[in-house]
Amino acid sequence: MVDIHIYNTKARTKQPFEPIDPSNVRMYVCGPTVYDHVHIGNARPVAVFDVMFRLLRHVYGSDHVTYARNITDIEDKIMERAERDGVSIKSLTERCARQYQTDMLKLGTLEPSLQPKATEHLPEMIKMMKTLIEKGHAYVADGHVMFHVASMENYGQLSRHSRDELIAGARVEVAPYKKDAADFVLWKPSSEDQMGWSSPWGKGRPGWHLECSCMIEKHLGETIDIHAGGQDLIFPHHENEIAQSECSHGATFVNYWMHNGYLTVDGEKMSKSLGNFHTVHDLLKEHEGEALKLSLLVAHYRQPIDFSIKTIQEQKRRLDRWYRLTDGVDADTTIPVAVIEALADDLNTPRAIAALDALASDDTAGALKAGAQFLGLLLKSNDSWFKGDAPDGITASEIEVLIADRIKARANKDFSESDRIRNRLESAGVALEDGASGTTWRKAD
Repeated sequence: MVDIHIYNTKARTKQPFEPIDPSNVRMYVCGPTVYDHVHIGNARPVAVFDVMFRLLRHVYGSDHVTYARNITDIEDKIMERAERDGVSIKSLTERCARQYQTDMLKLGTLEPSLQPKATEHLPEMIKMMKTLIEKGHAYVADGHVMFHVASMENYGQLSRHSRDELIAGARVEVAPYKKDAADFVLWKPSSEDQMGWSSPWGKGRPGWHLECSCMIEKHLGETIDIHAGGQDLIFPHHENEIAQSECSHGATFVNYWMHNGYLTVDGEKMSKSLGNFHTVHDLLKEHEGEALKLSLLVAHYRQPIDFSIKTIQEQKRRLDRWYRLTDGVDADTTIPVAVIEALADDLNTPRAIAALDALASDDTAGALKAGAQFLGLLLKSNDSWFKGDAPDGITASEIEVLIADRIKARANKDFSESDRIRNRLESAGVALEDGASGTTWRKAD
């Protein structure tokens, strides 16, 4: 069996992965808050941990891995957006959740085993709050249920912040009903015109942190193997999940924490005001989903990544080469060892991609195809991959024939014929690029 090693955020070191139950390996990844199209930064954990899901299935068997990625459909931003747009909260969240799921599939990612919604878990949330109150870890004040941070001796174990850092980083609301400035909300009251549910403490709605704890416990159990998400979630979200869950059931919540690094765009933080804010939905209108996915995998998941349209174009050209090399070739029945070894070493996707590039030749095209498909790439037929790129008036197949004729002309030192073909393609809006791995083409700028 392949030995997987994971960098565990909590331990601050790389550790061998040992599942609680090899017949049911459990992983949870924080999903989106559904009130709009998700941006490209939201897609990074989806792309990264899709590869982790594939690796776990490869090692333990597809029937022995459960991957849950939640949908947050209770949140104040959702209420604000629904009111602004004059639509119901339910219609807004259902529409945005469907679009998110469709867009993620277009990236070549697998559907998670489970996609639980927060609105479907109110009984579990109320039960957990009751337990926390009974055990002295939570209290009721002014219609709120608050988690009392001081009641947990090792609060802050994941982020390792000092008390002052915990209070400042949590951006907690200063309120007279709090026992401690660091205490956070489990339940907050709703007015008559706000989204809310009945509870022992009045009409209200849950805090964001509580939702994930309850969905995990219901579907995956009190202790799970892997919990993953963006680095920005370490504190306060994941820290507070640990507090709620461990104080509720008294057992270790998560054995391995995995966090992907931040994403910038063209060297700057993504912002609508800077004009560099990209939603996945809009990017998919202009670019192939596989090229977007590969763009998110070229850096190691724990490192920051600088995203750009240029990166997508570069990865599209890489995929063009791979598609041409594997056209008409059957994928090998086994995944290349170098690819699996790279991924088993803390999900080293750059090394796995380098291994695929090393297989990009006629002699090893079958292995290239097998390894790429394992990552969720090279899933289309060549006609389907290229037809969307051909300029008007010429098909992808015609371009391929002309490129083959040009290669033959150059081999025969018939450079006038070679130049004639290049000029014809250029006049049709096709730019050729000759490289060590062969000739590729793209629409001329």
